[in-house]
Amino acid sequence: MTETSTPTHHPYGTPATPHVTVRGEAHLEVDPEIAHITITLTARNTDRRTTLDDLTHRNTTTLDLIKTYGDTVEKLETGTLAIRPELTRHGRAERIRAYHGSIQLTATLNDFTTLGELVTRLADHDLTRVDGPWWALRPTSPHHAAARRQAVQEALQRAREYAEALDTRIGALLELSDTGVGGGPRMARAAFSTQTFGGAATEAATDTPPIDLEPVRQTVDAQVEASFTLVPPNLG
Repeated sequence: MTETSTPTHHPYGTPATPHVTVRGEAHLEVDPEIAHITITLTARNTDRRTTLDDLTHRNTTTLDLIKTYGDTVEKLETGTLAIRPELTRHGRAERIRAYHGSIQLTATLNDFTTLGELVTRLADHDLTRVDGPWWALRPTSPHHAAARRQAVQEALQRAREYAEALDTRIGALLELSDTGVGGGPRMARAAFSTQTFGGAATEAATDTPPIDLEPVRQTVDAQVEASFTLVPPNLG
């Protein structure tokens, strides 16, 4: 029986097959594609059912308003709903003084002019808190791929420069690893919050000019490490 010998792999290279390992990086600054806002609606009453009814009405009104903006709202989600009693001590016993209700909504928009208008109108609603915006890129944004390509090209260029310094050239790619895995892009963000109480603000909602929001540019990072073989240089 004839045995087939397997070539020995030398992870650190040999005089016959030297290796070069380089790092490639890319740092892009791009405009955000989407923005997230969080809307917290609250209600309070001495009667639990009335508190829930008020919260339900406020939630329906808010959802209807957001949905009027059509496709500019990419995502609308309902988060935590809570109804809790406020206790007060009466003698040796505790009694329920009032009920507090809250519900949280999250909206994602892709039109920042619309965003400024919507935030202004929401902030004019009673017992409504608006937090945000948080600027971001979509996970499928082409900017992520562009950064990765740029990082790979930089690694390749570095390897060629090292080879030229030795008066030789690179041979084959041995390994390419994404050293940026786990870190992801840095999401710059801005935030504000506002809360209104009382009924006068709601009546003036249509007269309030939209808030002018300046999007925060996003930083997209990519890092790779690449190993290449070199044609053995003549170092004599």
